[in-house]
Amino acid sequence: MVDLRLLYALILSILPISELRGGIPLAIIYANENNIPSFFVISLMILANILAIFIAFYFLDNIHKLLLKSKVYKKVFDSYFEKIQKKVDKFEKEFSTMGFLALTIFVAIPLPGTGAWSGCIISWILGLDRKKSILSMGLGVLIAGVLVSLGTFGILKFFS
Repeated sequence: MVDLRLLYALILSILPISELRGGIPLAIIYANENNIPSFFVISLMILANILAIFIAFYFLDNIHKLLLKSKVYKKVFDSYFEKIQKKVDKFEKEFSTMGFLALTIFVAIPLPGTGAWSGCIISWILGLDRKKSILSMGLGVLIAGVLVSLGTFGILKFFS
């Protein structure tokens, strides 16, 4: 049976706001307490976040169109879209010559507002090649996973 904390870590790794920043620290603490190799749980969180790329594209391609018929959803989406559009414009202006490397870097930066979900929205809005975007974002998720893991180990070591 899967411990609920590991399940929570997986869910956090998939959710838009927390992604790996929320999932990996919880998973590492769980692994340390249960004598499980950290590499295993980190890999699991990274795979969950890569799964989020496919969930996000499915949502944007299918479910989003249906939900736009709801006035409440449309209002919330339009508000969010307005905020993300500024990031997209800035992203496109600053990184258009770098192409998919810029998308990788954007997803790899483990800060709020960046990550797989935001990367999917940028790719979707700009109409970027889907396969290249998925590869680019997958690499970005892997880099973010390494960065968050190193940060978590550093913080845990500092407090031990």
